[in-house]
Amino acid sequence: MNWFKRKTTDLLVRYLTGKVRNYEPFAVSTPESLESVLRLADVILVEGNQRFSTAVKYLTQSTWSHAAIYVGPAESLNNLTPGTPTLIEADLENGVVAVPLSKYAEFNTRICRPSGLDVDSREKIAQFMIQSIGMSYDLKNILDLARYLIPTPPVPNRWRRSMLALGSGDPTRVICSTRIAQAFQSAGFPILPRVELLKERECETCRETVREILHIRHHSLFTPRDFDVSPYFEIVKPTIERGFDHRQLNWSDRAANSAL
Repeated sequence: MNWFKRKTTDLLVRYLTGKVRNYEPFAVSTPESLESVLRLADVILVEGNQRFSTAVKYLTQSTWSHAAIYVGPAESLNNLTPGTPTLIEADLENGVVAVPLSKYAEFNTRICRPSGLDVDSREKIAQFMIQSIGMSYDLKNILDLARYLIPTPPVPNRWRRSMLALGSGDPTRVICSTRIAQAFQSAGFPILPRVELLKERECETCRETVREILHIRHHSLFTPRDFDVSPYFEIVKPTIERGFDHRQLNWSDRAANSAL
């Protein structure tokens, strides 16, 4: 039975990692432009083009199906050439691995930067992810997600997020966004906590005040989308950071007119 289960899982993984047809990236940033603005512990969101990405996008109602974290130039990670701009990610086939930034040269991406995070905390988060290399991907989570590959699965909106938490529960197994969430939680940095509003009044004649209490959500409930919508992460766009000037754009109709 174990052999059959392993064989079935391997076949499913191969199927899920297959590319979907008609994927067309519209706003690709080159690895060079990304590297020029990236900082340690920045989160990179990726619009994937695999069948597995379809399920994640559906459940999260988001463009982003994958997340990785930037750990700077490689030293001796996964046989990458020293100095290579490097991401740590949880890969469906290989588990937690270090990959070159250039892996996503042909994908739509988004940089999410933790706002106000000091250098020591960034280092701590990067080291947390580096030490995670070798952990396996939660393949039980894959079996759970596979049922949502049909075009319009009947899952109410309020239940979709919880579907992503249906993993094995084994701490040595992860999915892409959960390990990154754990890394930020280890540094005490919020992503998308549950906010409780407490109304307080010091005396009968005093004005009522509202105090926010943040509750940490379990890491298994985090998705790539959460880094995008989090109020604690900045969205960094390389084109703008490098000095965008719309007056310098070469529009095709203007080029045609000037040639007449």
